[in-house]
Amino acid sequence: MPLTMPTAADITVDPLKLPEPVDLRALFEREAPLELEIGSHKGTFLVRRAKEHPELNFIGIEWANKYYQYAADRMARWGLTNVRMMRCDGRHFIIHQVADACIDALHIYHPDPWPKKRHHKRRLIQPEFMDAALRIMKPNARLSIQTDHAGYFEHMQEVILPRTDLQQVDFVDEAYGTVGDDIKTNFEIKYEREGRTFYRFAFRKR
Repeated sequence: MPLTMPTAADITVDPLKLPEPVDLRALFEREAPLELEIGSHKGTFLVRRAKEHPELNFIGIEWANKYYQYAADRMARWGLTNVRMMRCDGRHFIIHQVADACIDALHIYHPDPWPKKRHHKRRLIQPEFMDAALRIMKPNARLSIQTDHAGYFEHMQEVILPRTDLQQVDFVDEAYGTVGDDIKTNFEIKYEREGRTFYRFAFRKR
């Protein structure tokens, strides 16, 4: 635990107050590998990662205000100084605000599937988003994605697999947060109890 415990205000960051383009590494007072999670919900994955890897920096993006606040409060209670939370539209933020080549890993777990056909255009994984995601990733950075929606996974495959700037790798990798075969997010724990099937893949930026 740090000598001075952080507060939720120390952990939360307002993206609208940041100079653009936003170099996410500048949100920390040290140089360290940086991992970004889009859709952090209650922060279960990031809290575990930040506790287990104090040598790394982490950022979570969550749109739902109650979960964003919950996650920040939780991180503060654990005294975590190597994690930040932001409340914003992850798609817009990545495409329009984040600087090039500043993250070492991107985690996207159980993004909203928008199952109705007329809403498919709202899905996060689209060509424009993937172009931006690859732009902000360093060479050899890792992208990990998991969903419980078969139709959305098919869409993800159509968008991602043809890309020549990504190389598929094993999803299970303890160095990037898997525990056995799991990632232990809030949604995964809930959906596992419901007996849902998970669809997942991971890539390295060439």
